[in-house]
Amino acid sequence: MIPVKPLPAQITNWQQLWRDSLRDPLELLEMLGLTDFSNRISAQAGNAFAFRVPRGFAAKMRHGDIHDPLLRQVLPLTEEEQLTPGFAIDAVGDLMARGATGVLHKYKGRALLVTTGSCAVNCRYCFRRHFPYADETAAAGQWREAVEYLRADASIHEVILSGGDPLSLTTPKLALLTDALKTLPQLKRLRLHTRLPVVLPERVDAELLKWLSELPWPVTMVIHANHGNELGSDVGDALLQLRQTGTTLLNQSVLLAGVNDNANVLQSLSEALHQHGVLPYYLHQLDRVQGAGHFSVPDADAIALHRELMAALPGYLVPKLVREMAGEPNKSPLYESAIVF
Repeated sequence: MIPVKPLPAQITNWQQLWRDSLRDPLELLEMLGLTDFSNRISAQAGNAFAFRVPRGFAAKMRHGDIHDPLLRQVLPLTEEEQLTPGFAIDAVGDLMARGATGVLHKYKGRALLVTTGSCAVNCRYCFRRHFPYADETAAAGQWREAVEYLRADASIHEVILSGGDPLSLTTPKLALLTDALKTLPQLKRLRLHTRLPVVLPERVDAELLKWLSELPWPVTMVIHANHGNELGSDVGDALLQLRQTGTTLLNQSVLLAGVNDNANVLQSLSEALHQHGVLPYYLHQLDRVQGAGHFSVPDADAIALHRELMAALPGYLVPKLVREMAGEPNKSPLYESAIVF
């Protein structure tokens, strides 16, 4: 473990821990004994897409290792300044799928609410790193426009809370939203996409657990871990508490060069997830967002890795290898017949 700065004694809850997150990549490099690599940090990239890392997540990074897979996910490198052909600002057609302010309606039977633009950690490969959150957040007007859009479409049976990260909202704010959703007679399921249980497990507190346990619908929480080193005992404890509310836990990962583009790493991640009661759900081929080209893994390599996983693991521990493509009616599985980028 690295010599992370001790937390002030008064820090006792997740919001205080959030406020004490690292905001300067040079401070993180100094903590890790990696100041010789400070010339690889891009101030331009960090200004365009802010650097933020909880100290607990930083504590899981290997001291002295510039290639640490957790560190690579968060450092704003000079590679982000390069314009990569074929990479776009809106990589997956979010704005094309806008139904109302903060509502993305891409797929039959379900709609996504952009609940907030905030995240506890800003992952450098984020496909919404350029998203206009200031204008397109469902919380505007106390959710009214978003909820009325959902009410008007009886075919929407599932609502997905995303963002940003929905768990960056306070629990009373989340309750305000779900109280509004309770007025929709057609709603059958609720889903949350969140990275907070992994990067800030303290977010899983008694107030959140009570809220989850009292929701009237089956709840699925899709967490986001890309490497087994992210799943420490603190995360395991948080996931156990979430399971005890009756919440179904799934994980989605992104295939990232230099992070998890290795069959043994992916196998270890799936096994660690299962040990914590989480089923692997998706392994996403990188969304081709401008600024993230250095994370790209060729499709042929991705397919080969997935084949190795299928040979090594039981089927329920093998995530679906998919790509999200703008305008398509579902996530697109990668096969050898797929277009290779």
